Amino acid sequence: MAELAVVFVLDKLTTLLEDKVNLIKDVKREIEYVRDELERMTAFLRVADAAEDGDPELKVWVKQVRDLAYETEDIIDEFMFHLRRTNPCFPAAVGACCFLHKLILAVRNLNTHYAIASEIQTIKSRMTDIAEGHRRYRYRFTVPNQGSNSSAGGGSSRGGIDRRGDALLLEEGELVGIDGPKKHLVAWLVEGGDSRLKVVAVVGMGGLGKTTLVKKVFDDAAVKKHFQNHAWITVSQSFNVEELLKDTAHQLFDQMKMPFPPEMSSSYMNGNRLKAIIKDFLRGRRYILVFDDIWSIQAWESIKYALPNDDRGSCVILTTRFLDVASSCSVENNGYVYKLNPLSEEESWILFCRKAFQSNSCPNHLTDICLNILRRCGGLPLAIVAISGVLSTKKETNIDEWKMLNNGLGSELGSNDQLESMRNILLLSFNYLPYYLKPCFMYLSNYPEDHLIEHNTLVRQWIAEGFVRAKEGRIAEQVAQGYLNELINRSLLHPVRTNDDGSVKVSCIHDLYREIILSKSRDQNFVTTTAERNMAWPKRVRRISIHGSLEKSEVKRYGTRLCSLLSFSVGDSRSISGMLQLIKSSRMLKVLDLTGVPLEKFPEVILELFHLRYLCLRNTWIKKLPRSIEKLQKLETLDLKGTYITELPAGILKLQYLRQLLVYHHVPGSYMAYNYVHGFKALKGIGCLKSLQKLCFIEACYGSTVLKEIGTMTELKRISITKLRTEDCAVLCSSVENLVNLSSLGLRAMEGEILDLQYLSSPPPFLQRLYLGGKMEKLPHWIQSIHSLVKVYLRWSRLSNDPLEHLQDLPNLVHIEFLEAYIGQKLCFKAGKFRKLKLLGLDKLEALREVIVEEGSAPLLEKLIIQRCSSLESLPVGIERLMNLKVVEFFDMPERFILQLSPRKTGDEYWKVAHVPEVYHTYWRNGCWEVYALDDER
Repeated sequence: MAELAVVFVLDKLTTLLEDKVNLIKDVKREIEYVRDELERMTAFLRVADAAEDGDPELKVWVKQVRDLAYETEDIIDEFMFHLRRTNPCFPAAVGACCFLHKLILAVRNLNTHYAIASEIQTIKSRMTDIAEGHRRYRYRFTVPNQGSNSSAGGGSSRGGIDRRGDALLLEEGELVGIDGPKKHLVAWLVEGGDSRLKVVAVVGMGGLGKTTLVKKVFDDAAVKKHFQNHAWITVSQSFNVEELLKDTAHQLFDQMKMPFPPEMSSSYMNGNRLKAIIKDFLRGRRYILVFDDIWSIQAWESIKYALPNDDRGSCVILTTRFLDVASSCSVENNGYVYKLNPLSEEESWILFCRKAFQSNSCPNHLTDICLNILRRCGGLPLAIVAISGVLSTKKETNIDEWKMLNNGLGSELGSNDQLESMRNILLLSFNYLPYYLKPCFMYLSNYPEDHLIEHNTLVRQWIAEGFVRAKEGRIAEQVAQGYLNELINRSLLHPVRTNDDGSVKVSCIHDLYREIILSKSRDQNFVTTTAERNMAWPKRVRRISIHGSLEKSEVKRYGTRLCSLLSFSVGDSRSISGMLQLIKSSRMLKVLDLTGVPLEKFPEVILELFHLRYLCLRNTWIKKLPRSIEKLQKLETLDLKGTYITELPAGILKLQYLRQLLVYHHVPGSYMAYNYVHGFKALKGIGCLKSLQKLCFIEACYGSTVLKEIGTMTELKRISITKLRTEDCAVLCSSVENLVNLSSLGLRAMEGEILDLQYLSSPPPFLQRLYLGGKMEKLPHWIQSIHSLVKVYLRWSRLSNDPLEHLQDLPNLVHIEFLEAYIGQKLCFKAGKFRKLKLLGLDKLEALREVIVEEGSAPLLEKLIIQRCSSLESLPVGIERLMNLKVVEFFDMPERFILQLSPRKTGDEYWKVAHVPEVYHTYWRNGCWEVYALDDER
C-alpha cells in the first residue's frame, strides 16, 4: 500500500516537472530531489508492505513514508488548484486593464511558487530522516526485482502460529456438511472407466475447509483400496521445488518400504533429476497424490512433469484459493474443478451450537445474537469454529458479553488471541495480493456491510482515484475489469449477478474479509466510515464513507484533505447540510458519490472541486445542471441516472476528459426487464466529446446534425438513442458504421415512425447487445453476421416474419426478449439451433397461438417468461425437451392456458399446478408451480 501511494505521487511529480508549468529554479530542484529519493524506496517498499505486520519498528517507518507521500500529493494538488485560480478565464481586456490583469496574475503566481517552495523544503527535511531508515532496513530484507508484481507475503502471516495443519487432524464426527462433497469426490475418483490421469482441483476461499474435505477423501477406505500408492504434500506460498520433490519421493519410497536412492541426499541433486526418479517410480502404478495449498500456476508447472500419464487410472488432487490455478491444472489433464461452497444456514447453525454450547442447543435469550454473529461468518467453517470457541468461554447468563462480541467483531479479530489463527489464515490472501490490487481491494471498505457492489460503478471509482491506468494497449476500464477478475479468481469477491456474456455484474465481499480491510484501512488512514464512531479518528482523513447519517460534530473532525466522499442511505436534512459543508471544505475531492441523497438543486459547492473526476448524483431529485458545470475540467464520469434532468447546459461540451455520460430515468410499470426510459435532449456540438465511451440516453431532437456528430465519437462502447424519425435512419446507419468499438447499441423510434436499419452495411464488429424499439418492416439483414451478439431485445417491432429465422444461427446468443415484436401466429425453434440460449421472454405477442421447440433446440435454456400472449393456447410444444429449464414464469395469461397445465416431466422433476380459477401469475420454481392472483404480492 505504501508503495502504491509513492507510485502515485511519483507520477504527479514527474507530470509537474514535465508539464508546461514555469517553476522557480530552486523549487524545481527541490521537487527533483524528493522524486529521486522516493524512487529509490519503491522496490524496498514492496517487501516492507508485506513484512510490516510482524515488525512494529518497520511498520512505523512504512507509515512515515506513506504519510509523506500523501502530504506531497496534497501539496501538488493544492499547487495546481491555486495555479488554476491565478489563471482564470478573464474577459478580453485592453490597454491599462490588460496590463493590470497581467500584473495581478504575476504576483499571485509568485506567491503560489513561494508557498510550494516552503512546503517542499519541509518535505525534504523529513525525507532525510526517513531515507536514513530506508538505508538501515534494506539490509534486513531481500529486495525483489523492480518489475515484480507480487507482494512478498510469506507462507504464513508473521507474528502468529500457523495452525493450518490442524485441519488434517480433525475427526470426522467433528465435521458438518462434509458428507455430500466427500461422497461426490470419492465417486468421481474410483468410479468410471476412464484410465487417463485425472486432476481434481478443489477451490474456495481460505477457511472454507478444502484441506479438511480432501483429507477425508484421501483417507477414505475405498480410495485407499483403489490406489496402489498414496502421498500428501503441502505446498503453501513459499515453497522450494527440490524440497517438495524430495518430500514426495520420501513418502512414496517409505510407503513401499523401499530404500531411498542415496544420490537423492546429495546437495547437488537438482529438480530435473528428482522429477525423473519420481516418474520412474510411479510409472506402471495407480497412484493418488494430493498437493495441498497451491498458490500459483508456476507451482503446478514445477510439479506436473514428475507425474506419468500411462493410462493406469491415477489421480492428482490439489487444493487452491485461485480459480485460474484450478482451471489451468485440470483443463489439460482430463480435469475437474470442484468449487467448494460455504455451509448452508442449517449446517452453520449445527456446527455453531456444537462448539458454542456443549448441550448442542442455544438458549432462547441468545438466539437472535447468535444468528446475527453466524450470518457474519457467511458459512465459513473456520470462522464458525473460531468464533463459537470464543463464545463457549462466556457465561450464557451474561448477555452483555455476547452483545459485545456481536457489536465489536472487527476489533475482536485484531485483539483476541483465540481468533488470531483465523485472522492469519484470512490475511494470507490479502498479503499475497500484488501491490496494485491492495488499494483496489481495500477500497471496498467504503461499502456498508452486505452491500451489493456494482462493478461498473466500482471500476469508474477506481479509475478516478488513480488506482488503475491504461497499459499494454488496453484502456483503463479494461485493466480495471481485469483487476476485478483477479479478485474473484482469488476468492476475495463473490459473484452475485452476471451479465449475459458471463462477466460479473454485481458481487459482494465476505463479512470477515470486510472486517479485515476495515482494520487495514483504519491503520493506514485509507478509508474512514461514519459507521465506526467508536473508533479513534485519524488526524487527516483521506476518504470518507458516510453510512446513514453525519453528525455536525464530525464535520470539523474530517479536515480538508479528503480525496473521496461516498454516501449511503443519507436522507435527513441535518446530515445533508453537514455533508455539503464537508464538501465545501474539501476542494481536493476526486470522487463524489451522492447516490440517493434527496437533493432538489445541484449543490453549487461542487463547482469548486477542480480535481473532481467522478460525480454521481444518481437517484437524486435534481432537475437541472448549472451552466458553470464547465468548471469541472477534469471530470471523467457524470452519472445522472434516475434524476429528473432532461436537458444539459452547453458547458458540458467543454468537459474534454468526460468518458461516461449517463442521463436517463426509467418509467415505472413496464413488464420487461429493459424498461421504457427517458433521456436528455441532444446538444449541437456533442461530437466534440471525443473521449466518451458511454452515452445514454440521448434524444435525437436535432436529427441528422447530431447523428452525424455521433459518427465522429469513435471511442464509444455504448450508446442509446431515442426519438428517431424515419428520415434519420440513413444518417444514423452511416454514423454507426464508424463506431468500431461499440459493444452495446440501443435505438428507439418515435411512435408512428419506422426504424429502418437496412442502410447499415457494415455493423460494429464487436457488438454484443442490441436493443431495437419501434416499428420495423423487417429485421436488418446484417444481424445474422454479428457472431458476437449475446443479447437481443425487440420492442414494438410488429414484424410479420418469424424473427427467429434471423437469430437462430448466432453462435453466442444467450438472451432474447420480444415485446410486441411479432404479429405472426407461430414461433419455431428449429432443431439444433440456439445452442447457447439461456433466457427467452415473450411479451404481448397477441396473435401468437403456438410455440414449437424442436429436438435439440435451445439445449441450455434455463428461464422462460411468457406474458400477455392472449391467443396462446398451450405450453410450447416440445418444452419437455428443455432439460436445463429451471424457471418458467407466466404473467397475465388467459384462464384456458393456465387450466390446461397438467403435471409434466422435464428432466428428473415433475411439474405440478394447483387448480385455481382465474389465475394470472404462475411461476415454476424448485420443482413445483407457484400460483398467484393478479393482486397478490410476489
